[in-house]
Amino acid sequence: MGATHVKRFPRIIGGFIAVLVFVADQVSKIVVQRTIPEHTTVPILPHFFNLIHTHNAGAAFGLFSDSPAPWKTGLLIVVSSALLAMVIAVLWRNPHFRWEMGVGLALILGGAFSNLFDRIRSGRVVDFFDLYYRTYHWPTFNLADSAIVVGAGLVVFQLLFLE
Repeated sequence: MGATHVKRFPRIIGGFIAVLVFVADQVSKIVVQRTIPEHTTVPILPHFFNLIHTHNAGAAFGLFSDSPAPWKTGLLIVVSSALLAMVIAVLWRNPHFRWEMGVGLALILGGAFSNLFDRIRSGRVVDFFDLYYRTYHWPTFNLADSAIVVGAGLVVFQLLFLE
């Protein structure tokens, strides 16, 4: 094995990561719903980070959440399902990923499936992480959103710097 040998990422580990993200996100949302009244802010790190119980009927980071369109939830479910199917197809067709791509796709899969599950079940997702500086607040998000962003970052990292 020469210098070009790359250790490959086993699918079973990817499946475990995706399930772990799904379960952790669902449990965290249940805990927030049971312990923090809706629209209540719980300061964690002053001037930087709060927990807040909100519901997002829109896309990631609150996009389209204010839209009154009756077809919005259905469209978000269809688009999310199509993107999820694409990630599964990529994972299924190529069993030989570098670890960055494998972990990245597994994080995206677990996070996207968890948010899709919420959308199908109730038409919205629970968001609770509130990052801010002074008066600027990043849109409230959840663990699934975080997994998707980190996963996408790993995929982009591999595509830009390792391929």
